[in-house]
Amino acid sequence: MPGAPVPAPPAEPAATPPGPTDRRSTLPSLTGLRFVAAFIVLISHTGYLFYMGAAPEDNHSDYLFVAGSVGLTFFFVLSGFILTWVARDSDTRRRFWRRRLVKIFPNHLVTLAATVVLMITGGVAVTVSNTLPSVFLLQSWIPSQEVIQGHGTNSPSWSLTCELLFYLSFPFVLPLVRRIRDNRLWLWTGGVTLAVLTLPFVAQVLPDQPVMWWGGGMSWWEYWFVYHFPLSRMLEFVLGILVAQIVLKGRWIGMRTGWAALLAVAGYAVTTQLPDVFAWMSLTALPLALLIAAAATADVRGSRTGFGGRTMVWLGEISFALYMVHYLVLYYGPVRAVSPDHGMQTWTFLEALRDIGLTMAISLVLAWLLHRYVEEPAMRRWARPASVPPKPTAEQQRPADRVTVTK
Repeated sequence: MPGAPVPAPPAEPAATPPGPTDRRSTLPSLTGLRFVAAFIVLISHTGYLFYMGAAPEDNHSDYLFVAGSVGLTFFFVLSGFILTWVARDSDTRRRFWRRRLVKIFPNHLVTLAATVVLMITGGVAVTVSNTLPSVFLLQSWIPSQEVIQGHGTNSPSWSLTCELLFYLSFPFVLPLVRRIRDNRLWLWTGGVTLAVLTLPFVAQVLPDQPVMWWGGGMSWWEYWFVYHFPLSRMLEFVLGILVAQIVLKGRWIGMRTGWAALLAVAGYAVTTQLPDVFAWMSLTALPLALLIAAAATADVRGSRTGFGGRTMVWLGEISFALYMVHYLVLYYGPVRAVSPDHGMQTWTFLEALRDIGLTMAISLVLAWLLHRYVEEPAMRRWARPASVPPKPTAEQQRPADRVTVTK
């Protein structure tokens, strides 16, 4: 995650006509928004796993679980947007891939090692299927519940499989998007959005067995195709690239951050009412892309969004680490979701408040430690070849250059 941003540039006069945007501008609001998305995922998983123990017969927990998909969609769209924003013609594929791999693998391997230790001490079977594909971030390519969502594993790491695909393909996809004529960027954005919305319909041709272990009327194959399959999620990444090009080329429609946020909330509200696999459709993909573009535009103009303050930026910096550690805390921490009798436990309101509060506090502390002692040192040591000296201070380094966006 990025470090402290360079102060935002002064506001432009209101009368400035639309035109190509200066990509050198920093985007602190997007750093802050990353924490909002990560916190939604944390609330979603914490609330869902607690709810399953407190009231397993009540399916209202689906509202919490689906909320996490909104945060994940935000990360995937933002990943495409940020990488496009900071892309330079002088960069090479090898250097780009090096930075991206160094960004995700140290945190991933450290949390994977911690997962294996916790599984052993917690009495969870360590098998080839629930560990080996994860080492190489291949798990989402394998349509197996045990591989992707094995009990006691750090299952959210599956999204890094998608991010790895995004990073490997970006140097080839961006030139294609740049060839699109400016006046057709919105048309392509609409086309990709439509493709995202058709995924649940395509999934209907897949086998209807086995069904999801946590309930619902959809099969595992449908859920995997819409939610886990990297090529399906690639559409959201491309959507982020297109919207970034729209802003950079001066084709932004001028929507305010608040209106875009309301659209995203409305998309989530509609999604919660959809049946089966349609509830996992990325209905919020376009509204979230608009929110990202609106926040970026506000930062360029020097306007305040409420997300670019010092505290929000710091929280955004540790959001990747938070995403990587929170599920382990849920499984092996105060909630003890890994326990076989978790679904038979009952909590009072005060007990729930205590356990959820502790879970969040422990997750934040561990996220800071992972960011401070693994992520940052790895980036300083290996993100650039020895022949390319690092920039002297964090204040001089664009935050977007150090972004890794995951659920």
